[in-house]
Amino acid sequence: MDLIQFILLALIQGITEFLPISSSAHLLIPGMLFGWPDQGLEYDIAVHFGTLLAVIAYFRQDLIRISCRMLSMSENASKDESRELIFNLIVATIPLVIGGFLFSNFVEEYLRDAWVIAIASLIFGLILGWVWLLRSTSRRRKITLGDAVFIGFAQCLAIIPGVSRSGITITAGLYLGLNLASAVRFSFLLAIPAILGAVTLGVNLLIQEAIPISYYHLVFSVFLSGFSGYLTIAAFFGVLDRVGLMPFIVYRVLLSLGLMILLLSS
Repeated sequence: MDLIQFILLALIQGITEFLPISSSAHLLIPGMLFGWPDQGLEYDIAVHFGTLLAVIAYFRQDLIRISCRMLSMSENASKDESRELIFNLIVATIPLVIGGFLFSNFVEEYLRDAWVIAIASLIFGLILGWVWLLRSTSRRRKITLGDAVFIGFAQCLAIIPGVSRSGITITAGLYLGLNLASAVRFSFLLAIPAILGAVTLGVNLLIQEAIPISYYHLVFSVFLSGFSGYLTIAAFFGVLDRVGLMPFIVYRVLLSLGLMILLLSS
């Protein structure tokens, strides 16, 4: 990989990881246009680690507050709410862990294909659009155990390349009647255990296969994906109330159609 490829793919990963627009589809297009080789497992781990740092940094005050409440000796409503949030995040993560364990080999062998990414991105982008247009007028903010279970099973679909983890979890939250801010916040917090699990598995595979690592490039990639990821999260929350999700949905559909045109012409 040359320096331009490192920089561009790290920025793409950081910007698209948290938006409901399919990072897989975006990472596929530069390789098709410029004929770039696969970036390799070590690079994937680095840019995902960067986005993990980004979401932790953005929600650092929430995470510190939740940790302090959990460690507090007193029993109060805030501590109960923190316990409930952590429990719901754990519950929503379990289906992804099981699904990844059972189907990861199948996905790698049969579904990591450009056409699968393009079609999945289009279908689930349209589903998000349908849910957004028909969303409930409810202003519900509280995540229940049932919500966590439903969102967790929906997140399992994200093992299919092109679905978008953030996209499918936000879709599930809106379908359940959560308001947009609550659905997005839970989706982003859910990214922490999801990305952490993916990074852990990747590092384990690196160790097993003894893959050589270029630390200079990887540290640079972690910084770029983390910095762009943090700015993206902040910007997304900043425009959420004003523009909603429709601009992202339209963009995703057009991107998917453009990717299909590229595949047909190649």
